[in-house]
Parts: sequence; C-alpha cells; structure tokens
Amino acid sequence: MSALWFKSGRLLSPAHGLDQQGDLLVMDGVIHQLGDVSNVPPSAKVIDAEGLWVAPSFVDLSHSLREPGLEHKATIASECAAAAKGGFGALCCPPDMEPVNDSAAVTGFIIDQALSVGKLAVHPIGALTKTLAGEQLSEMHALREAGCIAVTNLRRRFSHLQVALRCLEYASSLNIKVIVCPQDVDLAADGCAHDGALASRLGLAAVPVLAETLAVAQWLILAEETDAQLHFAQISTARAVTMIAEAKAKGIAVTADVALANLCYTERCLQDYDPMYHVQPPLRSEDDRLGLLKGVNDGTLDGICSHHQPHERAAKQAPFAETSAGMCQAELVWPQVLELVNRGELQLSQAITALTSGPAEALGLSPPGLMAGEPANITVLDARKKWVVNEQDLWSAGKNSPVIGAEVTGKPVFTCYRGVPVYRE
Repeated sequence: MSALWFKSGRLLSPAHGLDQQGDLLVMDGVIHQLGDVSNVPPSAKVIDAEGLWVAPSFVDLSHSLREPGLEHKATIASECAAAAKGGFGALCCPPDMEPVNDSAAVTGFIIDQALSVGKLAVHPIGALTKTLAGEQLSEMHALREAGCIAVTNLRRRFSHLQVALRCLEYASSLNIKVIVCPQDVDLAADGCAHDGALASRLGLAAVPVLAETLAVAQWLILAEETDAQLHFAQISTARAVTMIAEAKAKGIAVTADVALANLCYTERCLQDYDPMYHVQPPLRSEDDRLGLLKGVNDGTLDGICSHHQPHERAAKQAPFAETSAGMCQAELVWPQVLELVNRGELQLSQAITALTSGPAEALGLSPPGLMAGEPANITVLDARKKWVVNEQDLWSAGKNSPVIGAEVTGKPVFTCYRGVPVYRE
C-alpha cells in the first residue's frame, strides 16, 4: 500500500469551499482523509507542508506540446515534465503540430506518448477542419472516439461562413465542445500589436479590438442557431468579457478562458520591441487587462490558461513582427498568478478556481478537488519563496519568456499525479 501524508498545510479547494489548516492522507492514489488524520501507515511518505498551501493540481486549457513534427521546438516528454513542475495535473494540447491532429492516428500517438511519460493527464484537442484549412469538416466522431476532448480551428481562416456553420451543426449533433479563438482574420490581417497610439508610433501592424468582438458576436449567434457547445479561448478584450457575460445570462451554453499573459502585461511592454512579448492575441490596453481580471473575479471567465508555446531560439531572433508569437509559461504560472493576488487584483479563491475546477468543468472534465475518494492530483505551493528565474533551471525546451532573469515570489514545490510524486523541489 502506497501512502503520502501531507502534514500541517493550508488545504485549499474552492470548488468544495475548503480553506483550512490540517493534514491530508493519500492512500493508493486516492485522497483518504483530511484534517485530523488517523491510522497513518508506517510506510507513508511524509510531505512537510507547514507554511505551504496544498491545492488540487492545475488544469491547463492550452498547452502546446509541439510533438509530433516540431521536435526542434519541444517534445511531449519535455513539456509534460515542465507542466508537472509548474503544478499541473492535466493539460489540453492544441492540434497545430505537423501533421495536424485531424486524425485518430495522430491523437493516438499523442496519448500513447503522454502515457509513457506518465507525469499528468494529456487531453488532445482535435482539428475542426481537415489540416485546419477551413474547407472540409474533420472526422470529429473518430477524433472523439480516439480521445480528443474538443475540436478547434484555432485562429485559422474558414473558406466561407457556411463551413463554420456546418462544423457547429455537426459538432452539436455529436455533443462535442467547439473551442473558438475569436479573431476576424481579415480585420486582424498580419497584426502583432494592439490597435492604438503605441502601435502607430512603433510602426507595428495592429489588431483592433473589433477583430475579437465581431468574431465573438458572430460565433454566439451561430451557437444559438445550432445549440453548439462553445468555449472561447484566450479572450483579450474587456468588451468581449461583457458580451460573454450577457450570453451566459441569456442561457447560451458558452464558457471562456483568458491567457495568463493578457492578465499580466499590456501593450506598453512592446515599447522596446522585445520579441518575448509577441503573443497572439496581442497584449492590449490597461483597461482591457482590468476588464479581464474582473471577468476572472466574477466568474465570467471560467479559466486562466498558460497558453504555453515553447519556441527554439531562432524563432525569437528577428524583428518583432517577424518573430513567432508565444511565451513559454509552463513553470511560471503560479508566481505570476500569485503576484496578481498579492497586488489585490485577483481574488485568491477565484485564482485557484480558474486554475483548477473552472477549466475542468468548461471542457467536461471531472473537476479536481481535495475531498475524500477523489484522485490524488495535488500540488503543494510555496507562497513566500523568492527565486530568480534562470534559463537553465527551466525544464521546458522553450526558453522564450520575459520572466527569465527576474526575481519572482511563489513556487510549486511538490506535485503528485494519482498519488505518485512527479515533481519535488
């Protein structure tokens, strides 16, 4: 019998209204007791959690693994290990690898590789259209049977609106969740910055707020017409948050998340053309950032995703607009979220919810929690530890993060998946 005894930690599980000091006992991969535990097996491994927070492990709604086909950027093994180190117990990987995940064969490969790594649960997201080309519907039924948790076309163009409509109709008939990254391709064009005075001064092609809000409005109407289950990924504007709140109030089956970068940074970070801040959707105004934080705090936005996108060095060594978009975030989510909490911008209970039960429920997964009988997917968080982010200490193959070299506060120090330790500081 295997057992883990977490001693004297602050037990946090907002989904169950749990915030108390105490012990937690795991036996054979399942949470056995909380609070004042008894009958601890002599062989139990002791995890000293005094002064630390014990929480359900995080769930990531967008975590690029790159493999198959893009192993020069990262591999399933490297990014699963990085995710476990970052406190994650489950992740959803988008289909933009090579080949695109539009077949049961690619889905099966991802799942098999992830199982061999064994660090956490990996849920592939399938392509909504074949090769993400926006012309022909993918074999959604086969993708779901192979293990895809949802389908998406990312920010790729549809050949015409009728294809998008047929996709939603088919997905609705199969009861498959459709993930939409709302951005009007024509309005966004080749933009890499928020449409404002700063982008004009820097000479950067811009993505207007309207590119997102118009797309959100269009998809909401299509969802109403088709009864499709819709999830908006990586919302970046305050206006879109308001629109989603209104849609939820009307009873439309819609959920949404926000990328961590858009909660932490604004367009002002682009002033020195630092390519580490080149992301999609782009970093927007301070008003938008505050609107996104409000959306997390009031529950309109169901999750905070890392939007982890590891790149090789060359991908960020070019003029700003020519670099690849994306940040390496897997191991740096907790300190950045904690900074928002410490600044009073994000409520702790909502932050934990948006990293755990919120994203799980949005995609129909069992929400992680700290209750007897639940799988022991647990992370132990240090909320006081100060450390400098060194490139060589990151397990991700990608090093494209603006946080490298900075001192941060907060660190996951232990992660277990189904009761098996997968990371320990």
